Amino acid sequence: MLNRRHFRVKVMQTIYAMHRHESDSLDKEERFLLQSIENSQDLYLVMLSVFNELQLKEKAYLELASKKHLATKEEQNPNFKFVNNSFFKILGNHTSFYDKLEERKIDNWKRNDDCIIFLLEAIKTSDIYKRYMAVETSEFKKDIFFIYDVFNEIIAPNEKLYDYLEDYKITWVDDIPVINTLLSKQIKSIKSFDDSLELPVVFKDLDDKEFVRNLFRKTVLNELEFAATFENKTPNWDKERIAELDTIILKMAICELLKFPSIPVKVTLNEYLEIAKEYSTPKSSIFINGILDNLVKEFQADDKIKKAGRGLL
Repeated sequence: MLNRRHFRVKVMQTIYAMHRHESDSLDKEERFLLQSIENSQDLYLVMLSVFNELQLKEKAYLELASKKHLATKEEQNPNFKFVNNSFFKILGNHTSFYDKLEERKIDNWKRNDDCIIFLLEAIKTSDIYKRYMAVETSEFKKDIFFIYDVFNEIIAPNEKLYDYLEDYKITWVDDIPVINTLLSKQIKSIKSFDDSLELPVVFKDLDDKEFVRNLFRKTVLNELEFAATFENKTPNWDKERIAELDTIILKMAICELLKFPSIPVKVTLNEYLEIAKEYSTPKSSIFINGILDNLVKEFQADDKIKKAGRGLL
């Protein structure tokens, strides 16, 4: 579900938090790091459960409205096309999804009903909904396209939903785009009632989990050594003004160059330059690129970079 760049960002943020809190408990911080990654699966379950709650909320509303003493003609004969959408039927038969919700104790919307009501209102007042409901007949393909459009244009970009998720678990902030992209692709891929949404795993294999652990531990345990390799190579930069995040990114990159023989040098350089562009200051990528370029030449000249297997590419 998460890729190596996402793991690198999680490690970077954990090391940054350690510095901020002046924590020296490696085991405790590693547990926090791994838990923050595991929590991304909970975010997936929360986002997918939005659809379940929307269907239940609208179905309850239609049934209640039809029983009103002075119900209108429209309320007496409600249009169930939305609640009978094919996607909801597929989700309703997804037993492993409901088992996982129970196992992980996901019940966010029972405690935050307002968010579902707000989303449902946004959907029902949208042109997407009006066009969909205007056609009396239902088609499987059009049902899925409708849900795909609703998710991408109304649910995923909803600021109130984003604010709630961010407030509920701060470690979800960087996970939200990843999970939304995954869900969007999964919805689009549904072609028949036989299809389902495969619940994603956090780590695709043990190597990914070991990569996270090793990158975190080897960077933290060798911070002084890694810092010494670049502290005299920044003559045009005030040492006290170099962003702390930049120094962490540099240490992590150096760690990969020297301690991870299976990761190609080019991959390491590209990954950390992209992370610097997204998470640090506007000039950080230029600064980091210059330092790493010089360090790689120096390490290679001193035969310090030992790459094997895929790392030779």
